[in-house]
Amino acid sequence: MAAFDTTRPSTGHSAGHFTSFFGSAFATVASWNDARITRKTLSKLTARELDDIGLSRGDIAEVARRTSR
Repeated sequence: MAAFDTTRPSTGHSAGHFTSFFGSAFATVASWNDARITRKTLSKLTARELDDIGLSRGDIAEVARRTSR
């Protein structure tokens, strides 16, 4: 016969806290990856192509930061 200890104190963490933490962590990684892909793609463009879309090399970091939000 098995006995279960039902008097243990709660750990103080609910499933909602863990779900929220991992959801937030996933969103952060996904956002970082979106910005990385944007920077990489824009960096491959020539100065002329960037000018055609109204950007310069110095704008790439800011555009990537805005798209990752």
